[in-house]
Amino acid sequence: QVQLVESGGGVVQAGGSLRLSCAASGRTFSNLGMGWFRQAPGKERESVAAITRAGSTTYYVDSVKGRFTISRDNAENTVYLQMNSLKPEDTAVYYCGATTMRTTLLREKYDYWGQGTQVTVSS
Repeated sequence: QVQLVESGGGVVQAGGSLRLSCAASGRTFSNLGMGWFRQAPGKERESVAAITRAGSTTYYVDSVKGRFTISRDNAENTVYLQMNSLKPEDTAVYYCGATTMRTTLLREKYDYWGQGTQVTVSS
């Protein structure tokens, strides 16, 4: 089992920045591919970014490329999402996920999920 706990959400004005963190426990962190996802009210959970086990490769959906950066610290068992130039359409609950399979942006490949952290971007 893997436990994931997100933090760092909040309310920010458009154009501002936030940094989300996700602390993992229960399994060797460096054996897990990690991803960030988000879910806005009335919408399905969508992919945001993913990072491979060693952190050597990252993946982003087009809507966040150039604005968001995913990173990880395997010594601290933590994955981060730095979000810059935030837009109102980025408002959602953000979840981190862990996969024991090949790292991907595909939500259905993730085995473990955190409880989510709310990000609200005001215009």
